[in-house]
Amino acid sequence: MKVLVIGANGQVGHQAVEKIKEKGHEPIAMVRKEEQQGQFEDKGISTVLGDLEKDFSHAFEGVDSVVFAAGSGGDTDTDMTVIIDQEGAIESVDNAQQADVKHFVLLSSMGADDPKNADQIKAYMYAKHRADEYLKASGLDYTILRPGMLTNDAGTGKVKLFEGGTEVAEIPREDVASVLAHIVDTNKAENKTFYVHEGDTPIEDSL
Repeated sequence: MKVLVIGANGQVGHQAVEKIKEKGHEPIAMVRKEEQQGQFEDKGISTVLGDLEKDFSHAFEGVDSVVFAAGSGGDTDTDMTVIIDQEGAIESVDNAQQADVKHFVLLSSMGADDPKNADQIKAYMYAKHRADEYLKASGLDYTILRPGMLTNDAGTGKVKLFEGGTEVAEIPREDVASVLAHIVDTNKAENKTFYVHEGDTPIEDSL
């Protein structure tokens, strides 16, 4: 299965690409710059150049699934947050529709369900919320993943995956990447939104 990973140069996206390959699929890492291609191609992973601020529809040709893991980060100015986290995701959904993509996996954020009550980074939460809602209304088969606070700790291979809730917890980026790869591999596009935190359930048993 060909899987386009948007935001492959990011911390979660990069690991997701490698873990999707380990699952036996064919990831295609979308990156903005030519100098970012070598880190993937040296490992036998295909790449495609695509810029979320320009037309990147060519990246979707022949793709079965899409993982949108791009993000401007909570410290980015409002303009870039809207461009990447909101409009970049929305245009990706549009491109996926045109390319008849079978499953769209969107990496969102804890708190995206209730941006009005966000204590900080409101623009970021609104952008994530808009992207989530657009995907839900698109008619595409989708899975939305909302992780807790991301850390750079080594992954444990165990998580708590659940639907709904407001609890705050952390999760290593590596485990988020592993969950994304697991979602792609199981290919259970049940049109659901999941929250994921550190936990006790092996990732392979989490869906």
